[in-house]
Amino acid sequence: MQMKARRILAAALVSVLAMGAASCASDDLGDDGNGSSGGGDKGKVVLSGQAFDEAALVASMYQLLLEKEGYSVEQKLVESRDQYLGELEKGNVQIAPEYTGGILDLLNTNANGANAEPITTSDAAESISAGKQLLDDAGITLLDPSAATDTNAFFVTQKYADDNGVTKLSDLEGKSVVLAAAPDCKGRPDCEGGLTTVYGIKVTKILPLGFGGAQTKNSVKDGESQLGLTATTDGTLAADGLVLLEDDKAIQPAQNLVPAVNTAWLKDHRDVREVLNELMATLDTRTLAELNTRVTVDREKPEDVARDYLEQNALL
Repeated sequence: MQMKARRILAAALVSVLAMGAASCASDDLGDDGNGSSGGGDKGKVVLSGQAFDEAALVASMYQLLLEKEGYSVEQKLVESRDQYLGELEKGNVQIAPEYTGGILDLLNTNANGANAEPITTSDAAESISAGKQLLDDAGITLLDPSAATDTNAFFVTQKYADDNGVTKLSDLEGKSVVLAAAPDCKGRPDCEGGLTTVYGIKVTKILPLGFGGAQTKNSVKDGESQLGLTATTDGTLAADGLVLLEDDKAIQPAQNLVPAVNTAWLKDHRDVREVLNELMATLDTRTLAELNTRVTVDREKPEDVARDYLEQNALL
């Protein structure tokens, strides 16, 4: 009987120890058991945006902050805004790093046609106010815009600029060019639409190679296209023998960095507003450009630069 009791006691002890080990392992991995921070207690968030370095950097900041709050985050970066905007409206995507002018112009075009009167200006708050009904109809809320602004810009090779005496977009009036740009460029007032109607540039073809990426830059460098689309905070142009042209007729609206959130989802997850607004308050254009250089020029991983920035600013 004593032997049998000892065997029962030993078995019970092994069971307790095993349960404790499993509990520790679960603690090490996070509540969902797969090692993701935050554990996903507050549910899943699908985070989308455009697939270029700056968007990847900002999306990584969002992801780290949301995971800290207990969300399980999936990133889905795509080539152009129109690829995820509909999913954001439906709620299949919950959050996207956006730019005030870019998202408002596309909503305006989608609702009122390619020739719609522009609602955006050089003032972010004014633009958001003018687009309130469009945002409400789309079920999208823009949180606080950052002071960091990243305006679309067009570039040529330094050689093309020198050979043709080109320093600003109006110098291309009447000239025929092939344009390498994002797939949603056609008709946009800040892209092909503005180049043709405001500047009188003959865009003979749009190559949908992306926004400011290697394919777009290589296309211009190789002479496949003459004009390429990138951002004013692009720190790689000079090293590649490329130069920005001045937007002297101001077709670019304010492009302040801003979180775009599905409105219905935000109502049930109000904590996200404070978390992302706090991040936006720390960013300015100079800081964003410096962070972009670390990713694009120094080849650091976006998630590493994002973590470093958040930790330095006591956000993580």
